[in-house]
Amino acid sequence: MKKIISILKYSFLKIFSPKKIISKPQNTISPKSSISFYDFTMKSIDGKDIPFSNYKGKKILIVNTASECGYTPQFNELEALHEKYKDKVVLLGFPSDNFGGQEPGTNQEIAAFCQRNFGVTFQLFEKSDVIGPNQNGLYQWLTNKEQNGWNDTAPGWNFCKYLISEKGELLKFYSAAVNPLSDEIMNNL
Repeated sequence: MKKIISILKYSFLKIFSPKKIISKPQNTISPKSSISFYDFTMKSIDGKDIPFSNYKGKKILIVNTASECGYTPQFNELEALHEKYKDKVVLLGFPSDNFGGQEPGTNQEIAAFCQRNFGVTFQLFEKSDVIGPNQNGLYQWLTNKEQNGWNDTAPGWNFCKYLISEKGELLKFYSAAVNPLSDEIMNNL
């Protein structure tokens, strides 16, 4: 029953959620921030430190995820994108319980759910806040134009996406309604 409700929510969201895409403005001057995307080290869902300097030279798609959201079926598309284009783009998933209490599980429960239901093999990080007073450092960087150079749009729901260039620059923000395999994303990889 829970799966049927999730599918119905996803269908409703696909029909009624607006697709919002915000692109880095042309001729934007690089930020004067002392923090670079590559300076971050975050804990993986299994507790290992992952330095973002490992991702130099590749595009990165960052997604805030949740296991009980109407958009949760996007894990299928995210995994398909990862499998087909992992030589061009790195997917980084950040589970968060910030929207509607839709990620109540522990890191171990989240990892098991993603593997069991969607075969997720792309990198997941430990559950953390992507908005609010306890927002993790990466999402502070993604949503503060003083740090990233132009964007101040925070996720409005689960499965919002941020595209980072091969040089560690924030290029685009995609709302949750933008499918991972959509032309809007695929044309920028």
